Amino acid sequence: MPSGEGLELKLFDTKNGVTEVTPRLAEAEADVQALIESAMETMLGVRFLATEYSTGPVHGGRIDSLGLDENGAPVIVEYKRATDPGVLSQGLFYVAWLMDHREEFEAVVRERLGAEAAACVLWSAPRLICVAGGFTRYDLHAVREHRRSIDLVRYTLLGRHHIALETVASVAAQGSPARREHTRGGRGAPPRRRTDAMAELAAFVDETLLGLGEGVTKVERKQYDAYQRLRNFACVVPRQDKLLVYLKAAPATVELVPGFTRDVTGLGHHGTGDLEVQLRSEKDVERAVELFRLSYAAA
Repeated sequence: MPSGEGLELKLFDTKNGVTEVTPRLAEAEADVQALIESAMETMLGVRFLATEYSTGPVHGGRIDSLGLDENGAPVIVEYKRATDPGVLSQGLFYVAWLMDHREEFEAVVRERLGAEAAACVLWSAPRLICVAGGFTRYDLHAVREHRRSIDLVRYTLLGRHHIALETVASVAAQGSPARREHTRGGRGAPPRRRTDAMAELAAFVDETLLGLGEGVTKVERKQYDAYQRLRNFACVVPRQDKLLVYLKAAPATVELVPGFTRDVTGLGHHGTGDLEVQLRSEKDVERAVELFRLSYAAA
């Protein structure tokens, strides 16, 4: 793969014989940007808000893409055609601008997604997603030294109609408030009331989901906890006598068990995901681990 490290993936087209599909980079940065902006929610789990957004005459720049992720966190997406050592510093410059212009961003959200979405922007967890043809080892080290949530995503074009996206680094914001929701008055949301048994079960689920692999981050909202890689793969909603976990795994691909799993496609619920898993005990969590892994892989 271009600009990659580690094992090299080879792709072959088996229609009318066997032909190797050669990976390539885009002709121009704008081609990558246009492709991802046209399907940003599908590819990145981010609702598209604006392209080439001007930061005004003082800053004198343009943010490639503005968006809002599945949990309401503001997102800046920066693109580079190939490997560019400036992508990370440029993106962080725009994140700093964003945090100083919250009302302006909320106005964009209000215009595109409505007043309710604008009122629920998760300012404690802004994200930077850098999409490029490759990253240097200095980029991979630098993301771990910053106090922001950063995803480095390598793209590769395959043939005429395929694009591969690989998350090569994903780091959560550092510091205790970075993944907690705050009210506009600055105080955190009140703690959820749980019985001792439910608290122990929630802790076990938390350990299980965070332990699925590298790059898993947790976002706490008032109604649910989201576990994400580049996108959410599990959302945990507490109830009095159980935990509801919503997964990205497609319900049609699993055998549904009454009282344990349910297809909630088209049904309203907190968090994201169409497969609902009901957990009442640690034994239920053990039964659900393969579903967790399936959803993790899908994200």
